[in-house]
Amino acid sequence: MLIAADKFKGSLTAVEVAERVTAGLRRVVPGLEVAALPVADGGDGTVAAAVAAGFERHEVRVAGPLGHEVTAAFALRGDTAVVEMAEASGLQRLPAGVFAPLTASTYGSGELLRAALDAGARTLVFGVGGSATTDGGAGMLSALGARFLDAEGEPVPPGGEGLAALASADLSGLDPRLASVEFVLASDVDNPLTGPKGAPAVYGPQKGASPDDVETLDSALAHYTEVLEKTVGPKAAEHAAAPGAGAAGGIGYGALLVGARFRPGIEVMLDVLGFAAALEKTTLVITGEGSLDEQTLHGKAPAGVAAAARAADKEVVAVCGRLALPPEALGRAGIRRVYPLTDAEPDVAKCIAEAGPILERVAEQIARDFLT
Repeated sequence: MLIAADKFKGSLTAVEVAERVTAGLRRVVPGLEVAALPVADGGDGTVAAAVAAGFERHEVRVAGPLGHEVTAAFALRGDTAVVEMAEASGLQRLPAGVFAPLTASTYGSGELLRAALDAGARTLVFGVGGSATTDGGAGMLSALGARFLDAEGEPVPPGGEGLAALASADLSGLDPRLASVEFVLASDVDNPLTGPKGAPAVYGPQKGASPDDVETLDSALAHYTEVLEKTVGPKAAEHAAAPGAGAAGGIGYGALLVGARFRPGIEVMLDVLGFAAALEKTTLVITGEGSLDEQTLHGKAPAGVAAAARAADKEVVAVCGRLALPPEALGRAGIRRVYPLTDAEPDVAKCIAEAGPILERVAEQIARDFLT
């Protein structure tokens, strides 16, 4: 039995999901051998999943999205580092109810990458998602040695809005180690940087951006690209249109500019976490996340786990808080059956507040259905 589930956002971490499912299974089948491999798709929870898989947690003080210092973590095993941008620049780093769509910066994410390089990383797995920012990765690049200057030769203000004042970009001071490492951009988002499907238009509203803010940010990021073209040539525009450039408020674009290779986040994380080896030893996989919905099918962890398990001819069931997918969609995704918490407890508020005990009851039902 292999449990490879993501977090139930707002209720349970991926590690807690695995613990609760294990407890429920063993109440029905005492002594059952269970392997737990908490997973993530590159967004928040990615470092925690790596640590649960045996990576070492490293903490460092970096700038949060508003410039205030925060304690952020990356994970390291050997010379491979898993860096999660949300640790430094995520919505979770903003005070409750506060948004800063125009001014939030990814500077701390650059500091986190630099710390991973300082710790000896030769492979950087950069998980991006859950960002508070829409600055095209300019803050991150600044922390790594780039300079973004206005017409007076002064640094432009932090955040996406400040890029409207950009007159020149100088990437000559970028950390030279970036040229010699493997840099993987891990994301479930394949949007371009700007335009109707770009970072500001699609994800800006989630970060508090009004329609006027979206227009401001889209224009500023387009200008940012034009200025960078003068510095790095046509590839600046090519990267802006590439899949993943719009990930996490455009930090994907900044990563692509310095040589990162874009890969779907769950694929990268399954490789890093050793999913294939764990899969060989099991016949049934339990995956899941808080909400199984249309987004799940577009690169989220359960879909990635199910695809890999199906390719290995393993059976997959899923647990979730809420189910919003029809049976045929689940079947196409390779998930045989889903167990939502709402089947065990119709009160949604109770499901969120008491997710752990309810999930254990759900796991007992899985054990009765599949193991006895």
